[in-house]
Parts: sequence; structure tokens; C-alpha cells
Amino acid sequence: MKAIIIDDSRAIRVILRKILMGLGIEVLEAENGQDAIIKIAQNGVPEIALVDWNMPVMNGLDFVKAARVLENLKGMKIMMVTTEAEMDKMILALESGANEYVMKPFTKEVIIEKLSLLGVLDHDQNTSSHC
Repeated sequence: MKAIIIDDSRAIRVILRKILMGLGIEVLEAENGQDAIIKIAQNGVPEIALVDWNMPVMNGLDFVKAARVLENLKGMKIMMVTTEAEMDKMILALESGANEYVMKPFTKEVIIEKLSLLGVLDHDQNTSSHC
């Protein structure tokens, strides 16, 4: 299982990486959507992308839209992980192709729950507590 964390905040990438690696998930990281597309091309398509909204170069919404038209990324699950709390932004992200939406600040339990809802965790990973 592979995931990519797309966030311009190094601190958020570290927190999410720790959670995912604790679940046995291989992690790629990118600072913006454009960087993510390059890293995915170099390292293969992950099962899931955890994407911030507000980033320079290519923001999260633009990444979601791009991922949904690029043939090789269409099957990748996308979870927005963002401070954008307005309902219209949430609806826009989901209508644009995001599969789930998590608002910062988040807990490890919320991330695990959303990963489970998306079907990217098996039962053993879901009950894992070593992160």
C-alpha cells in the first residue's frame, strides 16, 4: 500500500507520515499538486492521496481536478485534509472528485476512520496501534 501526502506544511506532512507509516503504508510526499504529479510519475500511482487545499504552484482543488482527468490517476482515492471548513468548499472538492474530506486539526483516529471508509485499510491495519 502506498500513499502520497500533498501539503506545503512540513509539520503536517510529518504528522500524516507518522500515522500512515504506523499503519504499514509506504509514503511519498509533495509540497504542491504539481510536485505530486511529478513524484507519482516517478514512483508509481499510490492507492490514496491526502491533499491540502491551500498550496502554492498548484493548489489541492486543481490537483483533484487534474487527477480526475489523467487516465492513470482516475482510480486513486483522494482525501482532502485542509483548514477549509466552509460547506461550499467541501461540496466543491467532493464534486470535483475528492472521495473524503477531513478538516484540520485532525486526530489519528479520524484519519484511520476515513482510510477505512475508503477501503484502503484492511482489518489488521485498522486495529493497529503502533503509531
